[in-house]
Amino acid sequence: MSTLANFTIPQKQTAAVVERIGAPIEIRTSHPVKQAQDLAPGECLVRLSHTGVCHTDLHAKQGDWPVKPNNPLIGGHEGVGEVVAIGPNTVNSPVQLGDRVGIKWIANSCLDCEFCRKGFEMNCVNVQLSGYTVDGTFSQYVVSFVHHVTPIPKELDSAGAASILCAGVTVYKALKNSNTKVGDYVVIPGAGGGLGHLAVQYAHAMGLRVVGIDTTEEKKKLVLSLGAEKWIDFRETKDLVADIKAATGGLGPHAAVVAAASQSAYEQAVDYLRPTGTLVVVGMPNAPLGANVFWTVFKSIRIVGSYVGNRQDAIEALEIAAAGKVKVHFALKKIGDLKSVFEGMEEGLIPGRTVLEM
Repeated sequence: MSTLANFTIPQKQTAAVVERIGAPIEIRTSHPVKQAQDLAPGECLVRLSHTGVCHTDLHAKQGDWPVKPNNPLIGGHEGVGEVVAIGPNTVNSPVQLGDRVGIKWIANSCLDCEFCRKGFEMNCVNVQLSGYTVDGTFSQYVVSFVHHVTPIPKELDSAGAASILCAGVTVYKALKNSNTKVGDYVVIPGAGGGLGHLAVQYAHAMGLRVVGIDTTEEKKKLVLSLGAEKWIDFRETKDLVADIKAATGGLGPHAAVVAAASQSAYEQAVDYLRPTGTLVVVGMPNAPLGANVFWTVFKSIRIVGSYVGNRQDAIEALEIAAAGKVKVHFALKKIGDLKSVFEGMEEGLIPGRTVLEM
């Protein structure tokens, strides 16, 4: 086994545990910590300093997706911390003791199946998901995997890097899948939320012209300050399709990247996209897409499901943030605040992101 010099791994830790689907969060102060000698080859133990809170964590708690989580469960999948131990007999580890690394939604994959070889590690038949099928980052320590943790650039502080590991890489990959080029219009429903405010920045950094869709004055100010050219409040507009077309030269946007986790955000996308436009499906309500087949075909619309990103996407997303092109806007809270954070997310009241200090 290999343990960080002059560091003693504690036996117990504080962790937020969901005992069963739909159960309340329990903040436990004596949850066991896996010891260095118990790590399997390829595993590492990370002492976390920060973790982001994602809408997926709320789904994991509620168990309202068709794919169910494994309970009891420690949620969370946007963790940043220090590698304090590496499993015995681990070979060719790309990370070393003391490295600052990030824990992502994709905790582990085989790296050898057809999907992994093609860069679709998230679709590996043996994929393990942080905070869903294996314990995640709502804890002081987490077991992860040396080939899937991501080094954090020194230019990024840990709190600011946390949400790039899921929200950032997810929208960055979605924009890569949007079939757009510099100067094209992209509409982002949910632009003021945790995913959306990062999508606005990545799109702006990629030279796209951004139209943000969301509601509340606070979110409007945030979205416009981050580089969006136009703002449309979906609660105030009398004709969403007409307003979007007017904001995008009359023809509609070249792409829509839907960052909102609601069915209504998808309902009119085919109507407002310009012919040959691309609908990128990111937000994940458990609901029918609702696209009109005739107009999808007649307008040559492409519909693309974009599910997080691979290891290289994560590195690229972090590098863009490290270059100062993208900044996570977040509120810093404690692990004990997680219940109230989830309540705010359910009500759609949280602009930007929430990060927990561990």
